[in-house]
Amino acid sequence: MNRRRSAGRDRGSFTAELAAGLPALLLLLLAGLSAVNAVGTRAGCLHAAREAALAASRGADGVAAASRAAPPGAEVTVTVDGQRVVATVRAPVRALGSRLPRISVTAAAVAAVEPGVVGPGIAEPAPPATEPAEDDGAGAASGVAGP
Repeated sequence: MNRRRSAGRDRGSFTAELAAGLPALLLLLLAGLSAVNAVGTRAGCLHAAREAALAASRGADGVAAASRAAPPGAEVTVTVDGQRVVATVRAPVRALGSRLPRISVTAAAVAAVEPGVVGPGIAEPAPPATEPAEDDGAGAASGVAGP
């Protein structure tokens, strides 16, 4: 004989488990996607910081170089510490869930000031050009026509 078990005791248990577990699963999904977004934003900040440090170490405007490569809404700071240039980029991370807390990521890069650069954006002045030697009368004509 085949005895059938009564379905009355287990009826609806899957629905109750799904109702309890689905919000937790969605929260984990949103947190995971926000974490991936944060990692991508940090990579963009690091790229922008490297661009800023290299540009400033060569005498160019580091903030302008970083602004072209930085994520939207990023703050860029470039400081010179002796013979080192330190560039820091901070950007907010857009959370996928509106109720998740706002976070920001920061990346920094350091570069040595290159030879010939006095400071960021200021190159060493070029040596003065040598003036032509005075004509002693025996040389070629000066190129100025007389009357």
